[in-house]
Amino acid sequence: MTRLVLAAAALTMLGVATSPPAEAHHSFAMFDPSKARTLRGTVREFRWVNPHVSLFVLADGGTGGAPELWAVELTSPGNLTRLGWTRKSLKPGDKVLIEINPLRDGQRGGGFRKATLVETGQVLQARLIDIEKKGEQ
Repeated sequence: MTRLVLAAAALTMLGVATSPPAEAHHSFAMFDPSKARTLRGTVREFRWVNPHVSLFVLADGGTGGAPELWAVELTSPGNLTRLGWTRKSLKPGDKVLIEINPLRDGQRGGGFRKATLVETGQVLQARLIDIEKKGEQ
């Protein structure tokens, strides 16, 4: 019985040791890449965290409506750093135009395409889907 348990444990360990490492897979199915939407508003929060940076924008509600909070997903801090971004590229209170690929379900969110700082005209780009797919090749 002891030999059987040891043999099973050894085979299990051998299987773990010889199996290929699991790779992370990120789906972009939630965003509609065939559509783009531009939000005009004010940065509420810019979260510089792994695995993906998040941006929260109070966007104009349109036709005099109350501002709406939108959640926007960017790529990782590492990818953004390589593109020249910093954790201070966007700050609460910044007036922005944000271009996104909206969520397919109609919720207020999307995948980041680019941002334009209204005050300076500076354009920040980083298409999430393009950057992440390069890493898969």
